[in-house]
Amino acid sequence: SGQDMVSILQLVQNLMHGEEEEETSQAYRLQNVGEQGHMALLGHSLAAYISVLDKERLRKLTTRILSDTTLWLCRLFRYENGSAYYHEDDRQGLLKICRLVIHTRYEDYAVEGFNVLCTKQPVIYISSAARMGLGQALCNQLGLPLSCMCRVPCNTMFGSQHQMDVALLDRVIKDDIESGKLPLLLVANAGTPGAGHTDKLGRLKELCEQYNMWLHVEGVNLATLALGYVSSSVLAATKCDSMTLTLGSWLGLPAVPAVTLYRHEDPSLTLAAGLTSSQPVEKLRALPLWLSLQYLGHDGIVERIKHASQLSQKLLENLKNLDFIRTSVEDELSSPVVVFKFFQEYSNRDRASHAAQASTIQHPIISNERHIYDALNQWLGEQLAQLVPASGVDVVELEDEGTCVRFSPLMTSAVLGTEIQDVDQLVDCLKMKIPVLTSTLQLREEFEQEVRRTVGLLYIEDLSWPGLGVVRYNCHSDGKNDGKQEKELEKINAELLKKLNELESDLTFSLGPEFGGQKNCVYIGMVTEDLDVSELVETIAATGREIEENSRLLENMTEVVRKGIQEAQLQLQKANEERLLEEGLLRQIPVVGSVLNWFSPFQASPKGRTFNLTAGSLESTESTYVSKAQRAGTTPPPTPTSSLAKQRLPGQKIFKRSLRSSDAFSETSSVSHCDELDQRPPTLSPGPLETEKTEKQEVAQATETDTEDIHSDKLPHGCTKAEEQESQR
Repeated sequence: SGQDMVSILQLVQNLMHGEEEEETSQAYRLQNVGEQGHMALLGHSLAAYISVLDKERLRKLTTRILSDTTLWLCRLFRYENGSAYYHEDDRQGLLKICRLVIHTRYEDYAVEGFNVLCTKQPVIYISSAARMGLGQALCNQLGLPLSCMCRVPCNTMFGSQHQMDVALLDRVIKDDIESGKLPLLLVANAGTPGAGHTDKLGRLKELCEQYNMWLHVEGVNLATLALGYVSSSVLAATKCDSMTLTLGSWLGLPAVPAVTLYRHEDPSLTLAAGLTSSQPVEKLRALPLWLSLQYLGHDGIVERIKHASQLSQKLLENLKNLDFIRTSVEDELSSPVVVFKFFQEYSNRDRASHAAQASTIQHPIISNERHIYDALNQWLGEQLAQLVPASGVDVVELEDEGTCVRFSPLMTSAVLGTEIQDVDQLVDCLKMKIPVLTSTLQLREEFEQEVRRTVGLLYIEDLSWPGLGVVRYNCHSDGKNDGKQEKELEKINAELLKKLNELESDLTFSLGPEFGGQKNCVYIGMVTEDLDVSELVETIAATGREIEENSRLLENMTEVVRKGIQEAQLQLQKANEERLLEEGLLRQIPVVGSVLNWFSPFQASPKGRTFNLTAGSLESTESTYVSKAQRAGTTPPPTPTSSLAKQRLPGQKIFKRSLRSSDAFSETSSVSHCDELDQRPPTLSPGPLETEKTEKQEVAQATETDTEDIHSDKLPHGCTKAEEQESQR
């Protein structure tokens, strides 16, 4: 029967926000949707209303909207005599361009289809720094084999390591032509997805003109074409054959389409490729963007892009003054994307030793160091994103640099509302995290050595863990099977983790990552420079031994109690048999026994057994019935505890060592000891004769004392004089 509008809207609201969602999370999801955002959202509703107009009025309106938006974008981004294609998926524009180029280069493609591709296989060239999966997506949509996609490596010797190698591309194109293939299209980057570097678009354009190829450019740096000052590398993008603009993220406009600007003179081919449409409703895709551009105006658009560029420059200037931070930017004067990572430089001595060690076993050391820094930078990026969410920083994986932290305000600042204060807060948080990173990196090796020297602990090497390290307590097997030993190991390490978390320390102990971590281990997080590694390792070992001993004590006590019960049952059964013999056979007969017991009662003391848990022995209860009280047993042995009883300063937490050096502490102790000696009364030092005399007096006094002690004791009866003298001697 259908539902009313109120119920349907309530259902939509519940699906959007949830029935029991907190107000804070709702406010977070709807933040920064200002008037410009509402204007873009209004465009979708208006497009639906406009689509019901009569055909003639609809045609005139859609033509006006499409022509105005295309003209504004071409003027704004310096792309003369261009056409525009509006699409929801940012890869859809490149897909349509590929179809346009195929229709242009293969004249019979519209008639014979893919048969004409068999004569000359088309080749599409993309950079190795392009978006992941872009080449495969194009081949799948175009129905081409993956052999039609050629990934061009980036520079390895000269220039940026994120720019396409032009000389190598030239050789690859020549080889493809000689092998009978047809170079079709080249996809270049004006701001790679990872590091934000721009390819050498000028040389690439010359190369495309030489081999009659189509040049398509995409990237975040294309947004800077709207500014008054544009770098020459990005300005060369205005001469390309097509470019894709993602205005929604640049300007903070929700639900606006991406735009692909292109130049082509044959409208029939653009229609065949799907870049233009004869349906007026298709042209209404530009309506949200048409409304938003009019609302912001030229100055508003330029101001937003300029603000994002200033944010990146502000962060880059601050990063230059920080130690242990390495940046990877293309142009230090104007780089919309800032990529940085934590990296500890070696001193001259450390660099020499590290180089010598690396020359011996190069691959393992470089690989291990790369993994360690990747883990630390992953932790750094997550911490910065959590502490300063308005900054929009994220973690990116680069082929050469590894894991890095990326700040791309052109993609995030308009949506998150990033300001200069957020950049300052980001730098402050980074300054707080750098000492933690350096301390953890320096103490990792010391922690590994301490664990390997400690009996009962096993060091687990997990290079992907951003922390001090991973340790496991190994219990003694005692001939147990693998399954039982594994359960006992899991139980002890779980209890060890619980005990460590109960300590009042600044360290974090955990089971490690949810996926990919080692089992039955204790993961120790980031540390500071005042950590006492030896005390930490000794505490872990002592706590593990305590848990193991308590576990074994419980197991042994269980076994002893079981054996004691069996022994008590045997002794009680034996006592019952003895009691039957003492009472006689007549007392066991029901009637006769009662009469006999009445005339001659049998006095028998109750006999029982008590089990001493402390001594593990079985004892009689006769003394308990006599004294009317249970005898106290021996005192149980003390629970094994850690031998650590380190003296601490007031307010000093566990695992913290004093920042004063040991030399300074020893010097202070020596001075205090000298002060005590100075306070003693002065004494004259004896000369040689006095010393000798004093020694003789002490010997004589000791001899007299020994003689008196001997005479004071009574000699045994019948002792002769000689024996007495011998005893005195």
